Amino acid sequence: MYRFYTYIPWILLLLLLAGCTQETQNKFGRSIQNWTGTDGVLDIYAGDKLVKRFIKIDKISTAYGTSDKAPRPYRFGYGFADLNFNLIKDPGEKKVYFEFSDYSTSYVFYENPS
Repeated sequence: MYRFYTYIPWILLLLLLAGCTQETQNKFGRSIQNWTGTDGVLDIYAGDKLVKRFIKIDKISTAYGTSDKAPRPYRFGYGFADLNFNLIKDPGEKKVYFEFSDYSTSYVFYENPS
């Protein structure tokens, strides 16, 4: 026999999420994703040529000012520099900090398909 009270926490969670705005639901989803991790890839292009690739990225963050808390026009994160563009962390490819500008860089961020 099923006991209804065992489902009360799940029912309350669903009702809480249903009452949240879309932005709040998105933040909740991102926090879960940040906790579980992702396998992101960042490709940086110069025109139509791939010039840099970073793999195994957990997240890309927007920089904010220290005093005014305003968003800055660049993004940053940590990932492995994929020197041979094969989407695999090879020996010698190290984890690095990277930044890229909103103004001068063409980039694509996606989940690693392999």
